[in-house]
Amino acid sequence: MSSSCCDPQNDSHKTGIFGEKTELYFAILCGVFLITGFLLDRFSSIDFVYILIVYLISYSFGGFYTLKLAFREISKLKFEIDFLMLVAALGAAFLDKWAEGALLLFLFSLGHALEHLAMDKARKSIESLTKISPKVALRKEGDEFVETRIEALKVGDIIRIQPNTTVGADGFLIQGSTSINQAPITGESIPADKEPVEDPNIVFESDTDIPARNRAFAGTINGDSTIDIKVIKKAQDSTLNRLITMVQEAQEKKSPTQLLADKFEKFYVPGVLVLVVLLNFAFLVVDETWPESFYRSMAALVAASPCALAISTPSAVLSGIARAAKGGVLIKGGKPLEDLGTLTALAFDKTGTLTEGKPKMTDLVSLNGITDEDMLKSLIALESSSNHPLAKAIVRDGKTRLNLTNGFPEVKNTVAVQGKGIQGLINGKQIKVGNLELYNETGGVPEEVKTKVTALEREGKTVMLIQSENDFTGIVGLMDTPRKAAKNTIALLKKIGITKMIMVTGDNQEVADAVAAEIGITQAYGSLLPEEKVEKIRQLKEEESKIAMIGDGVNDAPAMANSTVGIAMGAAGSDVALETADIALMADKLEILPFAIALSRQAQNIIRQNLWISLGVVALLLPATILGWANIGIAVVFHEGSTLVVVLNALRLLGFKDKYSHS
Repeated sequence: MSSSCCDPQNDSHKTGIFGEKTELYFAILCGVFLITGFLLDRFSSIDFVYILIVYLISYSFGGFYTLKLAFREISKLKFEIDFLMLVAALGAAFLDKWAEGALLLFLFSLGHALEHLAMDKARKSIESLTKISPKVALRKEGDEFVETRIEALKVGDIIRIQPNTTVGADGFLIQGSTSINQAPITGESIPADKEPVEDPNIVFESDTDIPARNRAFAGTINGDSTIDIKVIKKAQDSTLNRLITMVQEAQEKKSPTQLLADKFEKFYVPGVLVLVVLLNFAFLVVDETWPESFYRSMAALVAASPCALAISTPSAVLSGIARAAKGGVLIKGGKPLEDLGTLTALAFDKTGTLTEGKPKMTDLVSLNGITDEDMLKSLIALESSSNHPLAKAIVRDGKTRLNLTNGFPEVKNTVAVQGKGIQGLINGKQIKVGNLELYNETGGVPEEVKTKVTALEREGKTVMLIQSENDFTGIVGLMDTPRKAAKNTIALLKKIGITKMIMVTGDNQEVADAVAAEIGITQAYGSLLPEEKVEKIRQLKEEESKIAMIGDGVNDAPAMANSTVGIAMGAAGSDVALETADIALMADKLEILPFAIALSRQAQNIIRQNLWISLGVVALLLPATILGWANIGIAVVFHEGSTLVVVLNALRLLGFKDKYSHS
């Protein structure tokens, strides 16, 4: 049973004659009239009826919001902390302890006004996401660009983004080059260079096919150049809009600790009410009057109210989610926030997670005296006629090696041999490029050449042979290379206590072993089908108790669903990744993972500290009030003090700095 006054979602305190700070001003006025009444009572001789009026005004200001919330609770047949505090204040007035009752309301209202302001800081850190998207865009209509509301944009519209303004929709550049600050979406601290696509009329089969250098997200900030963007999503479907929705939903998902605290309160609050009733009859067994027993019960009521306990976990979860979002990490609720910090085992997909996700030309071996330049020119000319990913990699990397974009020989009569390679005529010569199987049908490959091919394959590379007429002129090795940050990130994860890191991939075992050895992965499992990945994750979960699966969120979705925490890479470019993962790294950066784990661990520490503070104060204060060692004034000072302490402690997460990744 959580107190409405402590509810992070409670916005009732925001309304009033003084705007957002009305509750704080009312609390201050309560204190002013309390001090006035106390001084008049002690140091003047005026009739008490006038002093009583001053105390009643103090009660009115201090009790306004408490009474308002108490009535709301009672209408729902709930008796929570606001109601308990109101009863205690009225009880003090009943006993003619006006000063103590006013003090209770002053400290209670002041504590919660400050608490609400502090919690607003965490909430506004998240709500700021909703303010970064502009309301209008310049849409192309004929030869003109006309101001249009963002909601009216359609897929395929072209919008113009002026220098140093916010991008209004998800899309890709069709004109102009620039640098875009993507920090609001991905958390990247350095602006990303962007350039237009070669063909403005290109149609991408899916959003993930759009190269990062061409793509722009709503809510990001353009640099110093004017650019034109073709819209790929409506406003309500933009990455920014989906991110906002998911962060807001995450606030409402309770963590295991919070659920446990809620269960505890269900039994605790009724127990407190029973104790208060029993203390009213203490005069039957101890030498005191009923008013003294009643006063003791009111003091115990204040001491036992679990407001600090109710706010301790949600305040930390809210602050943790806000800090993560600022760092480019979407955490979908308290459970993954807590679970991530407890993990000692991680499972990684290979392609696109530990590696770049695209093949690169890593080896070039010339044979039979041909020069690298001549061999590459023929190779690029032939492969330019193919749309195969390996062919595209050869053309791209080959042109970079030669530092040429044209001047290649003409190719005739090209024929693709499915699954084996490609062949064609260059300057009247038959040129072939392909794997060993392509040449097995025409006499095979010399043993010394085959030895070189096998050596490269053992390193996990895809190898192709080049043949000109009957002579083998070269060998090309390609590989999906590890990310530049992978090795350092794995080393860093080991340093912070992740003891087991494995790779699960559909690639063959040799490729898996080669990548694992290069970056420092503990163990690699290759040649796994999607269902076999799931089985492996289940097995590891049994062995390790908890395990996270890190992948791209598309083909790894089943494995993620069976892990303790599913973590998606590069979620800013993939709707599927946003949907399937518990945690999403918005930028396509593996190196942000240690930051997410370190933040989770700090959140756990703060949650534990808050629980000890909140329960510890109750454990000390309740016996003190029952035994008569502490009055209502002392009880309310410690009660409100502990509530404010746990909120301020939780807010430390907003300023969290990870000494490893500096996110």
